[in-house]
Amino acid sequence: QSLVLVSRLPYVNLFQCLLQLIAPEYFDKLEPCLEAVCNEIDQWPPPVPGQTLNLPVMGVVIQVRIPSRVDKPGSSPVKQCNQENLLPAPLVLPSVHELDLFRCFQPVLIHIQMLWELMLLGEPMVVMAPSPTVSSEMVLALTSCLAPLRYCCDFRPYFTIHDSEFKEYTTRTQAPPNILVGVTNPFFIKTLQHWPHILRVGELRMSGDLPKQVKVKKPAKLKTLDTKPGIYTSYKTFLHKDKTLIKRLLKGIQRKRPSEVQSALLRRHLLELTQSFIIPLEHYMASLMPLQRAITPWKNPPQIRPFCQEDFMKSLEHAGPQLTCVLKGDWLGLYRRFFKSPNFDGWFRQRHREMTQKLEALHLEAICEADIVAWMKDKSEVEIVDLVLKLREKLVRARCQHLPVSEETLHRVSLYIDTIIGSLPADLQAVLHHP
Repeated sequence: QSLVLVSRLPYVNLFQCLLQLIAPEYFDKLEPCLEAVCNEIDQWPPPVPGQTLNLPVMGVVIQVRIPSRVDKPGSSPVKQCNQENLLPAPLVLPSVHELDLFRCFQPVLIHIQMLWELMLLGEPMVVMAPSPTVSSEMVLALTSCLAPLRYCCDFRPYFTIHDSEFKEYTTRTQAPPNILVGVTNPFFIKTLQHWPHILRVGELRMSGDLPKQVKVKKPAKLKTLDTKPGIYTSYKTFLHKDKTLIKRLLKGIQRKRPSEVQSALLRRHLLELTQSFIIPLEHYMASLMPLQRAITPWKNPPQIRPFCQEDFMKSLEHAGPQLTCVLKGDWLGLYRRFFKSPNFDGWFRQRHREMTQKLEALHLEAICEADIVAWMKDKSEVEIVDLVLKLREKLVRARCQHLPVSEETLHRVSLYIDTIIGSLPADLQAVLHHP
């Protein structure tokens, strides 16, 4: 029997905790227990970003803080919550969505640099684990280690031979797709041997000293079903290892530092690494934005200049990752590989869309500041009607796409449209008022 929780919210940590509470009772008492739990969950308040919630279920109160966009990355959500409406001795979760990164990565800590690069480049990778829990946790931990950059490739925390893509992923006639899959069936050792990167892990346990670190081995060694834990790859990292991080985490183990503090250290390190990599890209992208003075009310907004990889590479000499990161290595080579990955494509599309929306918003503001009466003086009725239709389209787009523009600006554009229509003959006014 299985108990499955389905949700559109990515609150992995909260839902795992919830299932650990509900499942034993459910298997014991069946339907009545589930009905009681559903009634309690129905009463839970909606998850509002930035709020701390007390969620009662089965005689326990789970206390969580819903993450917000203004949260400081890398800091503990527990410390961020104000002491609002706190009940005595609830079960406090450090995060609704983040896994215990240190526990997940404990057997691969000395290879964290390599795994971060493989994720950044969207390389095809298989995680072979002893259970669906370990498989899922490792896959989700790997995809989260790029934050704040979004992992744009497909990922399957628990993939089985019954999956509809099974044939596609196991075929040797084409290169594996850009995907991260977690599996438990030893049969996959044979069928996915041709994949370039395979991570084999054992059960995740916390112990008093640094858990045994897996070794990097050549893919050819992946032959038998009793293959030992390890990273089977020929990949050579572009950047050197950060030995300081390993020393800090080792010291933390010796001093019995809590796992959530160790996780925060690890997350902070990965965050700073990603930011060092992405900030030069952000700066270069911002330089492609047209100047505000180039935006005029009666012409379409100017275009964002194209992204030129060679120009970006030249900019790294004086504004590269070396300004914020102590890690040495072939940063240029890493950027060149990144440009070919789905993660670059996803990042670029998102930024381009945001910049286009900003241009649209600035254009609407420029229209608001313009002298409409002076513009209409020498214009034909056709041109004026055309302007009305274009402005209406802009208003609809601004509202549908939630452009970064104030309500006041949108209201002024509406008044503008009314002013323009009011200057036209009555028959045209009637048509424009009731299109």
